[in-house]
Amino acid sequence: MSDETRSELYAELAAAGPYGVRPGHALITMVEPHPGHEYAYNRWYEDDHYYAGAMAMPWMYAGRRWVATRDLQLLRYPEKSAIARPVTAGCYLSTYWITDGRYDDHMKWTVAINKRLNRDARVYHDRTHVFTAFQDHETTVYRDGAAGPRDVHALDHPYAGLVLQVVDAESPRQRTELLRWLTTRHLPKRLAGSPAAMVTVFRPTPLPGDRMTYVKQVEGVDTRLTLLWFLEADPRECWERHFTGPEAEITGSAPGRVELVAPFVPTIPGTDRYVTELRGTT
Repeated sequence: MSDETRSELYAELAAAGPYGVRPGHALITMVEPHPGHEYAYNRWYEDDHYYAGAMAMPWMYAGRRWVATRDLQLLRYPEKSAIARPVTAGCYLSTYWITDGRYDDHMKWTVAINKRLNRDARVYHDRTHVFTAFQDHETTVYRDGAAGPRDVHALDHPYAGLVLQVVDAESPRQRTELLRWLTTRHLPKRLAGSPAAMVTVFRPTPLPGDRMTYVKQVEGVDTRLTLLWFLEADPRECWERHFTGPEAEITGSAPGRVELVAPFVPTIPGTDRYVTELRGTT
């Protein structure tokens, strides 16, 4: 195929299909750089992979990186998590929005570009994918109704922190019940008067069979929900009051169990801020 013919394909692709702004899908990936590789991993991800392996791709239109320093890692629960083993694993979190209705198109591109990046030795292998999944958007619950940023703005608005929460139901039917309970009862009550402006709720989708071998297949596709709490305050300032205790629990009458609650703060792009604060002896 000539360069001219290949270039013409871009015009054809742009002229058809969905192109709204709703975050219909997301990539949520929590990664642990191997000990001794913290600086190199951070520079590779920020200087190269964030762009060439994510933001330059079609239909991935917003992204943000987050970090959990050691003190934030120690706030996580439950201790025995089905997501992170140990629960402190996964000090970097990246979140990306994908245009609604463009999941299949994006996946074809992402598999192809990652194969190319591997061939070109532009993939950093001294890392572990703790929790990596493409996800479909279920709903967003807002604290202030129509006021304030919407979910489309969430990865560009300067939020001070984010809490990743993963909840499992016992069955697909119970996940439907769990989503309804979260949307109508639990989340509106939790958000009222809290530092969280919104909670986006996603459900994971299976990774393609030709995915990169260093990324494990997604678990809980039929039973899991992933919640992202966008905070207007540093999570350390509001953790005890808003994310611990009976009011924060999903137990009892709720048809689900919490497998991870993990706070993060935004990285500062282009810097190695926080890299020295990732490890500890506790």
